[in-house]
Amino acid sequence: MQITNDMVNNLAHLSRLNFNEEQTQAIKADLEKMIAFVEQLNEVDTTGVQPLLHMGDAVNVLREDEIKGSITREEALLNAPDTDGVFFKVPKVIKK
Repeated sequence: MQITNDMVNNLAHLSRLNFNEEQTQAIKADLEKMIAFVEQLNEVDTTGVQPLLHMGDAVNVLREDEIKGSITREEALLNAPDTDGVFFKVPKVIKK
């Protein structure tokens, strides 16, 4: 796969980055090296190899869900710095 300056500029635009000409050429060279490395996988003979779902044969052991007691709303709000009696109050972080 051939990497062009237009491809690098498009990637820069999508990632909101700005590159000068020297940086563009360096990134282009790096991308070409990465793609060449990945293309080496096409040379590997995978005939008869079954696809894997997991890399190892370890099994995730999950415990059974257990219903346990919990605290009341009043107890949960005891250490809250600010509350309206029902919910935690936090500073507004999204402005419209």
